[in-house]
Amino acid sequence: MSGQNWQGKINLVYEYQEGKTKIKSAYHQAPLKIQRSFYPEGDSICHSVILHTAGGIVGGDILSQTIHLSSNSQVFITTPAATKIYRTQEKKAFQEIIINLENDTYLEYLPQETIVFNKCQYQQKLRVNLRENATWLGWEIIRFGRSARGEIFTHGQWLNQTEVWYKDKPLWIDRQLLQGESNLFSAINGLANKPVIGNLTLISAKINQDIIREIRELIESKFTNLIICITTLQQGLLCRYHGNSVSEAKTCLTAIWQLLRAKYGLNSLIKPRYW
Repeated sequence: MSGQNWQGKINLVYEYQEGKTKIKSAYHQAPLKIQRSFYPEGDSICHSVILHTAGGIVGGDILSQTIHLSSNSQVFITTPAATKIYRTQEKKAFQEIIINLENDTYLEYLPQETIVFNKCQYQQKLRVNLRENATWLGWEIIRFGRSARGEIFTHGQWLNQTEVWYKDKPLWIDRQLLQGESNLFSAINGLANKPVIGNLTLISAKINQDIIREIRELIESKFTNLIICITTLQQGLLCRYHGNSVSEAKTCLTAIWQLLRAKYGLNSLIKPRYW
């Protein structure tokens, strides 16, 4: 820690040996920390929880995560609570997440929601590097402002960049920006005063149109009153939510996640104990 700011790191390497995925090496620097692995689905898929022990991210913090899955590893990663991005006067907070998936790996990266406080300055970069037959399933749920207190995002900046590369070639790049000093929070072509956005992304060489159709049928049958869309990507799909409720977003995306799990031969009924 330098002054009042954190420079946190976590580096995780997973390997698969003798029928079990486990952490081969783990390095962490406060405030980031990894909990002990657990196996609610059996040895083949390792469940991990990444903690931020400082309770929130403030201006000037620099955080980095590097996650590497060796061949045939299967991993589920989440967080125990919401991430809070606090207001700041000048300094920007920054987080970089690099995920490397070797051949025949499967990663679910599903952190709990992020609450972006008014007057924060925050930038996040997520890069996923895929090799042959690797699958990445990730989501983000973002709330702008503490709605229960009547707070909206009128000042500050939130910048989010996601890149997925397959064999060192760009496969999907998504950049999002919300400038608090603009009218994007209330504009009809912005958030339209709906402070919660969410997205679920699946990138896999095994994707097929049946999955797309089944997700659309699920949305039409259970979530007809919500703003949800699904888009086909190269070797994948993208689901987006836009509304007023984190719990609503999480319920919808969890249902889609469970459907996808069933397609990949995993337990579709299990939910992490932290959710």
